Amino acid sequence: MSNATHPSSRTVLFGAFDRHNVGDLLFAPIVARLLAPRDCLYAGLAARDMRPWGGEAVHAFGESAALSRDAPLDVIHVGGELLTCDAWEAAVMLAPPERVQAVIACENAWHRDPLAWARAQLGVASRAPYVMSKAAYPHVEFGRIAFHAVGGVGLHRRDEAFRAEVFNALKHADVVSVRDRQTQAQLHARGIDAQLVPDPVVMVAELFGEKIRARASEDSVNAVPNAFSAGYIALQFDATYGDDATLDLIAREIEKIAAQSGFGIVLFRAGAAPWHDDIDVYRRLAARVPRAPLALFSSLDIWDICALIAQCRAYCGSSLHGRIVAMAFARPRVNLVHADENEPTPKQAAYAATWETHDMPATTTVEGLAQAVDQALRSDAALRERTAAELAARYRRAFEHTI
Repeated sequence: MSNATHPSSRTVLFGAFDRHNVGDLLFAPIVARLLAPRDCLYAGLAARDMRPWGGEAVHAFGESAALSRDAPLDVIHVGGELLTCDAWEAAVMLAPPERVQAVIACENAWHRDPLAWARAQLGVASRAPYVMSKAAYPHVEFGRIAFHAVGGVGLHRRDEAFRAEVFNALKHADVVSVRDRQTQAQLHARGIDAQLVPDPVVMVAELFGEKIRARASEDSVNAVPNAFSAGYIALQFDATYGDDATLDLIAREIEKIAAQSGFGIVLFRAGAAPWHDDIDVYRRLAARVPRAPLALFSSLDIWDICALIAQCRAYCGSSLHGRIVAMAFARPRVNLVHADENEPTPKQAAYAATWETHDMPATTTVEGLAQAVDQALRSDAALRERTAAELAARYRRAFEHTI
C-alpha cells in the first residue's frame, strides 16, 4: 500500500477497536507504530474514547469520512474476525450496558430487513459492517482499501447474501491478507487471492516489550501475581461458560491444575464488551473453590493484561489474543473452546493449526483443562522462543510488502 498511496491521502485504520477486547485494542497501536511516521486516523463503527483502557480515541467511520473532501482515504482493515461479524452482533457488542438486552431482542427485526436495520442502528446499510465497501459509502472518496491479517473462519456458516457482500468487497479491495489457512482456503475457493500473514499481535513483545515490562513492575499490576511465589496460571473465559454445570467442571479442573503444578490461578478479563468476559461469572467460580490458590485480576487496561500474560507460567483461555500475546512472550498456552459439532474448527484451532508448534496443545474443552495445561507446561522453552521470533520476523516482512 505504501508505494501506491496517493501522496495527499489520509490513512484510516478501521476495525473493532471501538469496544473493549484486548486483541482489537492492540491492533491500532501496533499497526500505527509500524506505519510511523505516517499519521493514522482510528475508525470503527462507533465513536469511542478507549484511551482509559490503553486503546485509542476512535472515530465513527461515517463521521470521519468527511475528511475525504480534502484527500482520498486509504482504509486498512486491521486484524480480527472481521469477515464474519454481522450487523446485529456488532450492535450488541457496541451497546451500552443498559441497552444490551433491548438490542439482543431486535434479532428478528434484523433478519427481516438486514440493510435497513443496520442503517438505523449503525449508520451503514451493510450485513457485514466491519467489511468496508465503497458502495456502502458512495459519498466518500477512497484511495486504496486493504484487508490486513483478517479472519473469517466461520464464513461458511453465514447465509449466501452475507457471504456475497463480503466476497464482493474483498474482490474489489487492493490488498487482502488473512491470518489462518482455513479463511484463506474459503477465499481462494471464491477466486480471491489472499496472502497468509500472522496476526498483528505477534508483534506486541517486539514493539511494546519495554512498556509492558515497566507495567509489570508497578504495584497495581504485580500485587496479584506476587501473591503466588511459585508463579501462576493466567486463566480467562467468556460468559458463555457461565452456567452452573460448566463452572462446576472448571472448579474441579482448577483444583487439579493447582495440585499438579503448584502454581496459583489468576482470573482476568480479556474483554469487557457484551458477550465477552463477566467478572460476576468469575466470582461465582471463586466461590466454588474457596481453598484453591486463586485470585481475580481486576484491571482492564490492555497493557496491564499483557503484563499479566507476559509473566505467567502458562495462559489458558477462550481468547485467541490471550494466546497470541502468550506466543509473543514465549509462554506456554492453550485455548479453551466449547465442544460444538457445528463448528469443528473454531478460530482458535484454525490459528493454532496455521502457526503453532508441534508440542503445544491447540485447544481443549473444559473437561480436559488440567491435562491440556500440563501439556503446555511441558512444551519446549527454546522452541517457544524461536517461534515467537520467527512469527514476528515473518509478520514484519509481510507488512512491508502488503501495506
